[in-house]
Amino acid sequence: MNDQRDNPVLAVNGASKSFGAVRALNGLSFALAAGECVGLVGHNGAGKSTLVGIMNGGTRPDSGTIHLGGNDETGRYSVAVARKYGLRCVFQELSLCPNLTVTENARIAHASISGFGWRRRAERVVRSKLDEIFPGHGIDCDQAVGTLSIAQRQMVEIAMAFSESDGPARIVILDEPTSSLDANIARQMLDHIRKFVGGGGSVVLISHILSEILTTTDRIVVMKDGGLVAEGPSSRFTMETLVGAMGSVVRARDAAAPPRDRTGTTPALTRRGTDGAPEFRAYAGEIVGLAGLGGHGQTETLVELYRGFGGDWLAPADVKAAFVAGDRHVDGNLPMWSILRNISITLLTDLTRAGIVRDGDERAVAQSWRERIGIRTDSLDNPILSLSGGNQQKVLFSRALATRAPVVLMDDPMRGVDIGTKQEVYAMLRAEADRGRTFVWYSTEIDEICQCDRVYVFREGRIVVELTGADIREDRVLAASFSTEAA
Repeated sequence: MNDQRDNPVLAVNGASKSFGAVRALNGLSFALAAGECVGLVGHNGAGKSTLVGIMNGGTRPDSGTIHLGGNDETGRYSVAVARKYGLRCVFQELSLCPNLTVTENARIAHASISGFGWRRRAERVVRSKLDEIFPGHGIDCDQAVGTLSIAQRQMVEIAMAFSESDGPARIVILDEPTSSLDANIARQMLDHIRKFVGGGGSVVLISHILSEILTTTDRIVVMKDGGLVAEGPSSRFTMETLVGAMGSVVRARDAAAPPRDRTGTTPALTRRGTDGAPEFRAYAGEIVGLAGLGGHGQTETLVELYRGFGGDWLAPADVKAAFVAGDRHVDGNLPMWSILRNISITLLTDLTRAGIVRDGDERAVAQSWRERIGIRTDSLDNPILSLSGGNQQKVLFSRALATRAPVVLMDDPMRGVDIGTKQEVYAMLRAEADRGRTFVWYSTEIDEICQCDRVYVFREGRIVVELTGADIREDRVLAASFSTEAA
């Protein structure tokens, strides 16, 4: 690492920021040197997104100063000024225009691309960077962004942040950049970060996947309750000390339970395999994982299973299945509604009498889940979009788990959720499964797949192998994901 923090390329000094009664930052200082990758970690609601907004120029601090390139830019700092200095940002809540093509989004991101032939130049800019960072990405730049998978959208946004047109990218802030990427694509992106930093660029990496932080960054900054609680070279941290600094404890993973004898038992869910593929089965009380590279049929399988319970996203009177979406903006949030209403929407049949919602019962249920799953807000009446991304995801979990549905389908639901909450959710899912509830869980994270009783690995739209018990390991999942034969 080039330790030049006495003369940083980016510095936020004594920043404070409040949103109403919520104090998001409390006199925090942060510095970034040239040729340095800094990991920024903390639980959901620690203030990371607010700090990113200040560094990006989109949020004005109540107090404090901002220096960029050695210059005090506090009074006039904005997104345009940050962009002029070569600062780019990939937000956890992706910012692409879904109705425009990849090429057209690249044109918006790079104002210097204009005039005759702009479309060809914009496509060349984004395609060259996609090819560099994600070889074999398979993304058509003439395709509307809204038709891409969430992983592909994330790849496009990352490529545009590192691309050069108005000028070279010098500082790139990445907020949960791998949250929707499978292990192989995430590794490509992390390798590019090290290449970029090795060439003198600077990166701020925010991720709840702490192994990425420990292996990719030069220095780690830990935030809690709007302040800095720990900082040091990445080599000084371990998973345990890092989680401890955040205020949680790493729980030892339970040994994989031996597969149960299900002879004579009727599955809660089935799906016939095609072309000799294994049949999908999920029994009452099981947590079943869907694994493999992203975009190989896992989400489509979940949707098909869900439609098998009625074919409608509106909950029937006697709900049979609940769904936790990974892409909360498309399939999850009701953005104009409050946190309270977003939790209770699937419970209305249980909360109404003579067609009228019992307000007290509705609030009691929502408050109970707010406390159980740790949704950080001062009021359930706040808009859902007032929450951080991870806390929005907690609301979707609450919505599903609060129902009486015996089957819960989860489409990569832990995007942007901190490690402490993840461990609490793991325990909650296991307790619910022990009571007979069935979970089908697609995840891009190996650690989550290893929480499952049974795992089906997908490749090219079909199941290629079934793993149970001690066979649920990273090497087996990866071998099945890439091999042309069953693992």
